Amino acid sequence: MKKAGIFDPYLDTLGGGERYAITVAHCLAKKGWQVDVFWDDRGIGKKLEKRLGIDLKKISFVPNFFKENFFKKMSLMKNYDLLFYVSDGSIPSLFAKKNLLHFQVPFHDVGGRKPLNKVKLKRIKTIICNSQLTKRFIDKEYGVQSQIVYPPVAVKEFKSGEKKNIIFSVGRFSQLIQSKRQDVLIDVFGQIAKELGDWQLILAGGTDIGKDEAFDLLKQKAKKLPVEIIESPPFSELKKLYAQAKIFWTAAGFGVDEEQNPEKVEHFGITTVEAMAAGCVPIVINKGGQPEIVNHQKDGLLWKSKEELIEQTLKVARDNKLRERLAAGAKKRAQVFSQEHFCQEIVKLAQ
Repeated sequence: MKKAGIFDPYLDTLGGGERYAITVAHCLAKKGWQVDVFWDDRGIGKKLEKRLGIDLKKISFVPNFFKENFFKKMSLMKNYDLLFYVSDGSIPSLFAKKNLLHFQVPFHDVGGRKPLNKVKLKRIKTIICNSQLTKRFIDKEYGVQSQIVYPPVAVKEFKSGEKKNIIFSVGRFSQLIQSKRQDVLIDVFGQIAKELGDWQLILAGGTDIGKDEAFDLLKQKAKKLPVEIIESPPFSELKKLYAQAKIFWTAAGFGVDEEQNPEKVEHFGITTVEAMAAGCVPIVINKGGQPEIVNHQKDGLLWKSKEELIEQTLKVARDNKLRERLAAGAKKRAQVFSQEHFCQEIVKLAQ
């Protein structure tokens, strides 16, 4: 039996990058690989299963040996046929038979072309990026030719239900690498709430990591509006909300110069694809990975200013034929990013 090891230094943030790494583990386990995930807190598996809705019964969570000294790490790594490592911007020394390095963030100005990195990169079979945005910056920073494997979305899990007058947004409530800018969404909704009538804005997201005073300010902003904030919902509740919502919003990266600070925009947009699979019309910011997902006016809408977001939202809310056409296009487009397609790509790279 082939043996694979997975390491993601951000695993406890339970975000999109963690879904990526854990789905790699899931794909390989389904193909008969023995899969170890390196993490010291053994309880992380239950948290991941609850948040991500991924079956991890065939995956082992083992102590993180990447904290050990160089020679011990090297010795232990040689027991693996494959290592899949999520980079924090640094280039690790990997010694499995085959090594895959994944970049979830478009790192820049981190000394990527240092001589030592060039040596370490010789042991990496493939560098994988999650979007064209990330690839553009990584290739330039490290002097490499990376490959894009778009993040996995369990599109079959999401169904369109009885639609209600709900605008939905999903994103971590934190100010870590990037802000999801839920404050912008509340501000915009406040401006059009009267015109929309009986519509509601629902914001859902994790609060496990990085929750701060900004979250309390969001709750204050939302108090006098038909806005509901849901903290760390289980996957089952997210699916129900996606099924009911007519429109999906995101503003991650609003006000950010993408060329100067690409790490502060959405690097892909898994939640956008989930929403599309459930027949929500995505009205999302024209930054980061979002324009790689949404084809403007075909399967959703892209906006740059608050005024455009207001205009597009009112148009979709008032025109059922337009909404239904865009929703149908969104469901079709979402299939491109299916978990099945992702698994095929990853298994091919692992062989």
